[in-house]
Amino acid sequence: MHQAIWDPHQYLRHSSHRTRPFRDLLAHIPELPGTPPKIADLGCGPGNVTILLANRWPDADITGLDNSAEMLANAKQQYAGKTPGGGTLHFRHTDAATWLPDQAYDLIVSNAALQWVPNHPEMITRWIDSLAPGGTFALQVPGNFDAPSHALLDDLCDAPQWHHRLKGQSRRYIHILDPAGYLKLFDSLDCTAEAWETTYVQHLQGEDPVLEWTKGTALRPILTALADDPPAQKEFLTQYRDLLRKAYPSGPRGTAFPFRRIFAVATKKN
Repeated sequence: MHQAIWDPHQYLRHSSHRTRPFRDLLAHIPELPGTPPKIADLGCGPGNVTILLANRWPDADITGLDNSAEMLANAKQQYAGKTPGGGTLHFRHTDAATWLPDQAYDLIVSNAALQWVPNHPEMITRWIDSLAPGGTFALQVPGNFDAPSHALLDDLCDAPQWHHRLKGQSRRYIHILDPAGYLKLFDSLDCTAEAWETTYVQHLQGEDPVLEWTKGTALRPILTALADDPPAQKEFLTQYRDLLRKAYPSGPRGTAFPFRRIFAVATKKN
């Protein structure tokens, strides 16, 4: 089993679309108890949303956590250090599947990362338990794994040509709850909570934009698995591209790409 290699530049090609759900999540996060607050961004990626936390809480001590050396290198280069508001941004290598906080955070937030962590519902219980009184846990995860972009990827990985190398790669880590599932989990922890879903129907620009989008996320395990065989990797991408062109035809204003996302916010009692 290969550890997926992430490409921050590919991931950020559609940065405005990828950032919008986090902005929506951020709007639902209440004020934090700490002065200054301590914040953990779990699965921070290249740091493009971590900096938004510093904009909301300028004096906060913010730690970005990720298991990708490539993503962390980008985050450190772009954002690490003191912030204009007197806070601090720092980044650390961490595996969310095993991470346990070493201090009481006022906010633990995760954007589009926990779908890769099969045991994250169990870990959420521990993370909320470690929050400061009145602290908040917030997440956003993709909920589009039945969409053509993913269903076609599954089918192609299972095809006879690719089955022996890619069986199960496209959904290797995927595990999420629906909004009701997250709300039930938070209720069991005696938190004040809300959960919801939003489908963003967004126009992507450029040639084969859905392929380029998935190269930044869902395709990473496949590209990593085929990295030692460039001709096979190219052939796989060509086959997948042709399937996506039929599923997501381009229009006069770009290629419409619906994307369902799931949100949940829980605040611990004082």
